[in-house]
Amino acid sequence: MNTNKPVTQSYQTVASQPAVRTEAGNKVLRNTYLLLSMTLLFSAAMAWISAANNWPYPGFMITLVGYLGLLFLTSALRNSAWGLLSIFALTGFMGVTMGQIINAYVNFYSNGSELVMMALGGTGVVFFSMSGIALVSKRDFSWMGKGLLVGIIVAFVAGLGAFFFQMPALSLAVSSMFILLMAGLILFQTQQIVNGGETNYIMATVTLFVALYSLIQNMMHLLGFFAGED
Repeated sequence: MNTNKPVTQSYQTVASQPAVRTEAGNKVLRNTYLLLSMTLLFSAAMAWISAANNWPYPGFMITLVGYLGLLFLTSALRNSAWGLLSIFALTGFMGVTMGQIINAYVNFYSNGSELVMMALGGTGVVFFSMSGIALVSKRDFSWMGKGLLVGIIVAFVAGLGAFFFQMPALSLAVSSMFILLMAGLILFQTQQIVNGGETNYIMATVTLFVALYSLIQNMMHLLGFFAGED
């Protein structure tokens, strides 16, 4: 799953030649898109099963622990075949929770189905736009890495505060932050793949999948607040 070239060496090459797409990078990109497509289909199937059977939401803490636990497991197994099993466990679990979230929107808003479709469409537009920019642009976006990491940590902590202290205004601000951050993450990660900065397609898939999941969830939140009909 990894090339023989160390990641640090690859990063140095990317930094000095940001516009150069390597053959190894193209291979990782193909593998990433293939695995991403498979995990999205599997996650969508699990979301449909969860929504159709009206499975109960396990609660915020159980969801968070399950998500983080499977994420760390996938990271630990990323260089073995077990990593493939782990990523399907992670994306399947996330699909189950997404199905429960979709059910909540459909049942709470009279136009819930339309809100969900708008969120899915908006997510698709963001993904293809950011991916397209990363693939054709000659600009180096590697400088975004540290800023994205800090921004995600800040938004995550702020999101926890909004949840526990029931602060709707902060919650909306956090959703807006995450949409911008996930768009930037797709741009950054895609360019890292094609330029050799990311050589593990399992971790590349996880990053893009999490970005898509977060985009859908936060777009539904904003759409529900501004366009939801009781």
